[in-house]
Amino acid sequence: EAQLVESGGGLVQAGGSLTLSCVASGFTFDDYAIGWFRQVAGKEREVVSCLSAIDRDTDYADAVKGRFFISGDNAKNMVNLHMWNLNPEDTAVYYCWATWLQDYWGQGNQVTLSS
Repeated sequence: EAQLVESGGGLVQAGGSLTLSCVASGFTFDDYAIGWFRQVAGKEREVVSCLSAIDRDTDYADAVKGRFFISGDNAKNMVNLHMWNLNPEDTAVYYCWATWLQDYWGQGNQVTLSS
């Protein structure tokens, strides 16, 4: 079964850092655009960062530029989201995402900031 499995969420103090990881099984990342979205209860899911297919060009939401870094490892079928200087507005459920012929979503991982 093709799926994305996330890890690394949790509770962190404002100003702290956290890394989210996502591993694909049942398919390979090679031809997929991959990335991360997040969603706050009652709001739409929004893109945080993504890597384009093939060239792996990066893109970031304005709210996270300079604080988040996305990295992909095709050999490990893994994509990570490194987050620094976190603030309460970053509290959300974070979802790993991969798209090519179809979309795949991770199970979601809660990141909670404490002030």
